[in-house]
Amino acid sequence: MENSAIIIYAGQPMKVVCDRNCAKAWGIQCRPEVQLSDDPDDYAFLADGELGEAPIDPGTYEGGEAKPLSPYEFPNKWCVRECERCAKSLPREQNEPLKALQYDGRVYNMPQLHSGR
Repeated sequence: MENSAIIIYAGQPMKVVCDRNCAKAWGIQCRPEVQLSDDPDDYAFLADGELGEAPIDPGTYEGGEAKPLSPYEFPNKWCVRECERCAKSLPREQNEPLKALQYDGRVYNMPQLHSGR
């Protein structure tokens, strides 16, 4: 079951959605990845199944707020700005359906180069 909320972001309403899986939330700056070529932008974030649990405190903070200890603390600034699992709408689309990001497989930064995988 996902958490969702409408927040004010940059002065406008925006929908945010969480998969409630804080134990697998590393943060976009800390999630382990594999480099796929010499191009520094050609990498893939590892799938949840390739990783153990994420650190309780990955060492990143947003607006002085850390990763929540529980999904019941959603949404805080870390969730919205740092969590790689949190999906965000465009401000004008806050009433549209939105699904949390999934890491059941690798997530490619340049998927067009790896569509056959």
